[in-house]
Formats: sequence, structure tokens, C-alpha cells
Amino acid sequence: MQAAAGTAIINPAVLAKVAEYSKEFAAAAPFPHVVIDDFLEPAFAQALLDAFPAFERGNFIGDSGEPGGKSTLAKVRSLGAAYQQLDDAIQSPAFLEAVGRITGIDGLIYDPWYLGGGTHENRTGMALDPHVDFNYHPSERWHRRLNLIVYLNHDWEEAWGGCLELFRDPHADHRPSRLVSPVFNRCVIFETSERSWHGFDTIRLPDEQAAMTRRSVALYFYTKDRPEEETAPRHTTFYVNRQLPERFAEGHTLTRGDVAEIKQLLEQRDGHIRMLYADNTALRGAQDRGLTGHLLYLAKRAYVRFRG
Repeated sequence: MQAAAGTAIINPAVLAKVAEYSKEFAAAAPFPHVVIDDFLEPAFAQALLDAFPAFERGNFIGDSGEPGGKSTLAKVRSLGAAYQQLDDAIQSPAFLEAVGRITGIDGLIYDPWYLGGGTHENRTGMALDPHVDFNYHPSERWHRRLNLIVYLNHDWEEAWGGCLELFRDPHADHRPSRLVSPVFNRCVIFETSERSWHGFDTIRLPDEQAAMTRRSVALYFYTKDRPEEETAPRHTTFYVNRQLPERFAEGHTLTRGDVAEIKQLLEQRDGHIRMLYADNTALRGAQDRGLTGHLLYLAKRAYVRFRG
């Protein structure tokens, strides 16, 4: 019964092709991943969409303290029966074993706190810069290994943006190696590592669709260990500002759209800088508090006064 319950939410056609998906995952570029359409049982996927929380119910306050264009909600069990069924399923041995067979990663651990995960919703104008995710669970000694994202967007057109981007090297590449449109019941599973650069391009909905949002459920999985050659010191999420599009070259005449895009890129860069300053300030404040901070202050003071 437990095995059946654990995989009951998955489309049987997907389970029948696990070996095929496993080969795709291992061979994929720019890093291991697989895109699986019709991943969930159709009725269950629709139930998740029907119970998707209102934007204002999630965490939609940005780093500035002002309402933003992104909303997330990690307490999925509060969303009703469908999300309770999802939570029960993804922590089951049967579900974890199935995902492990697709990815070749054994011993997967589900995150009961959904840190960084849960429901994600983005409004038009939003984008996500290329980044690699934090590599350890924030409170446990677990290695982050997989992202599993299920999109819940009917009738989504690729031209509207919001497409998942997978990069080889965003420091050098103008364009991603792969673009994945966030269409309904499409699942993307990818390995999280020091080279799993990903983001999504700007959502640009037409006026008649401006009320739509990009919706998904993000699930993250961990292991107690990972291969030594893939292990890195603990870090937070690393972001890279996007490169200018290739068309911005000598002789190109700027259009109104070009100017808007450049302004948006500059705003994103400035927001990234503000976030780094805020993080630095918070770290300095934490460093200065308490006995350790006071001792460090005295040591620095002594060094400055007596170094000559």
C-alpha cells in the first residue's frame, strides 16, 4: 500500500519509461537533467492547480520590504487535500526510489521544511538571474542534490518568457544551452552542483493575459553524502548578472525595446549589489555582537594602533 501510495501521483506512462529518462538525465548538457511532460496523473496535477494559493497568501514581500512580483509558500500541507497527498507521496520510499532510479542518486532525503521550495508564483515582468543554489541544507548536514519542478500553467506560450534556462557558463555565454517552457504538468529534474547554472527569462505577458502568473511547485532533495570530487565548501546561492544580448554590438541602433531591456538589466544589477551590501551589513552586525565580536574588535583595534 505504501509503495502504491508513494507513486500513485505519478503518471504510469512515466514510470514505464524510467530507464529511458535515466539515460537522458545522465547524457544531458550542460549538466544532468531531464524534462518529462505529463509527469503527474492529469487529475492530480489539475487538483494542485485548483488549490494553488492566492498570490497574497504567500511570501510576496521583497528584500526591500515592499510587495514584489514573486510569491512563495513553503507550508504546503496548509493548502488542502491535494497538497497533503503530494507531501505524503514525495517523502515515501517508493517516490524517492523512483526519482533515484531516474537520476542515479541513491539515498535521497526529502526536506520536510521545504526551505526555498513549495509553491512559486511570478507575475509579468519578473525574471530570475542565472545562479547555482546553496549546496547544503540550511539546518541539517545534508548535501543538496536535486531540484524537481512541476509547472502548472495551462496554455503558456514560449514567447511569453518565464522559460527555465540552463547555462553552461553565464559568465561567458549570452544565451542558455537549453530553454524549457513552463507548460502545464511539465516536470524538470536537474542535479544541483557547482555547475548547475539556471534561471528563467523575463515574463512578458500580452496585455490581454496580464493577469496570468507563472506557477510551479518546487521540490528539493538531499543526501547525507556526495562524491568527494563534487563536494565544495558550504555556500549560499550564487547569482550572476546576465550578459548583454548578442545584438548589442557596434553599429546596432537601439530600439525602444532595447532601451527598456538595458534599463531592466541595470535595475537587476543594482538590486544584486544592494542585496550584497545588505548581506555584508548583516554579517558585520552579527560579527560585532557578543563576546566573540568584542574580542575581535579589541584585536583589530590593537592591530591598527600598534602595527607601525
